[in-house]
Amino acid sequence: MIDNSNSTNLSSGGQADLLVIGAGIAGITAAVEAAETGLNVILIEKNPYIGGKVAGFNQYFPKLCPPGCGLEINIRRLRTNPLVKLFTLAEVTNVQTESGKYKVNIRLQPRFINNQCTVCGDCVKVCPEKRKNEFNYSMDETTSIYIPFENAYPQKYVIDKETCKGTSCNKCVEACKYNAIDLNEQEKEISVEVKSIIWATGWEPYNANKLDILGFGKYRDVVTNVMMERLAATDGPTQGQILRPSTNEKINSVAFVQCAGSRDKDHLEYCSSICCMASLKQSKYIREQHPDAEIHFHYIDVRSNGLFEDFYNDVQKDLKVHFHRGKVAKVFKDESSGQMIVEAENSLTGNLMQNKVELVVLATGMEPTVKNLPVEKSLIDENGFFKNNGNGMIGCGVSTKPKDVASVVQEATGSVLKAIQKIKGN
Repeated sequence: MIDNSNSTNLSSGGQADLLVIGAGIAGITAAVEAAETGLNVILIEKNPYIGGKVAGFNQYFPKLCPPGCGLEINIRRLRTNPLVKLFTLAEVTNVQTESGKYKVNIRLQPRFINNQCTVCGDCVKVCPEKRKNEFNYSMDETTSIYIPFENAYPQKYVIDKETCKGTSCNKCVEACKYNAIDLNEQEKEISVEVKSIIWATGWEPYNANKLDILGFGKYRDVVTNVMMERLAATDGPTQGQILRPSTNEKINSVAFVQCAGSRDKDHLEYCSSICCMASLKQSKYIREQHPDAEIHFHYIDVRSNGLFEDFYNDVQKDLKVHFHRGKVAKVFKDESSGQMIVEAENSLTGNLMQNKVELVVLATGMEPTVKNLPVEKSLIDENGFFKNNGNGMIGCGVSTKPKDVASVVQEATGSVLKAIQKIKGN
């Protein structure tokens, strides 16, 4: 792989057979599979690292293994393949069709760090500025010069230009023995010409701040499902200790609120398909650390397709996991006890219930990011997902609909087959 994540020495992106937009698990899989058939591939990613949302999981289905299991193997395949050219901190600004090919303009944000970086950490020790850690959903901070996470690839630092004081500070430059920092690096634009494009642009969790009735942003003890993944991860903001955010104490009771903003005409109209299983998985995280905790699972209906039904049945056997059928109406704080109150109607009995808990986890849905990119509106459906047009523009992964990691990987391989048909003219 040609690693152009250091943009200080870039010329034009040039020509290739295939452009893969997004380097999450879908994009990495597609790029590797395509390159191993002999295609020249350009892979771009808007973040300073590859791996996407999967890189931030504690565990993922079907084997409940940490993200390093799948990502490490694919990154190794990527690194050793000379037919892949990688650009990080890269975003598409324009796509034009010309004579059956695609001319794509790409904006490259400066990393301010070149390939001389050894990740020695001397720069971090002297950096006086702080930034919210987006990888941990702003639950902690890093210095302005940082590495996104321990095993991030590319394995080198990046500087947050919003919080860095630049040359007026210069302490990191003075501390670096390897001339790896250039605070004067500028944004660049390149143009590439390709025969096919795979849109593997992934998703963002639905903005829980829009769900004011559920208490997110108002109460520290209300978090989202993606935040829970980071709380459970050993490289997360609490080194894997799941504690009550407001007190940093042991958790005795938890409520999982399903369909937080999903299947709702005022928010996301569709089901994100994996939220129920994600919450059931996270109940296992709680149980492992707090075996006596009472867990309340508020749901409309539990969707556990195929083999996931066995996992659902296994969780049901836990006598400390209580299932309540009915959509949650509101979440608020009991000022006398400091606990959170989850109020919902039990649709099986018709009774109004109020469960007092110490932690509330909102299962927010998956919102596609492709709808915010320069894609023809005819290729985007009413919910913002990509519709394949059968003519070289191919959607892949969660850009087409919500799905689990195993399904994403399968679809990535299928998208490469479609791309080959277009490129080879069959």
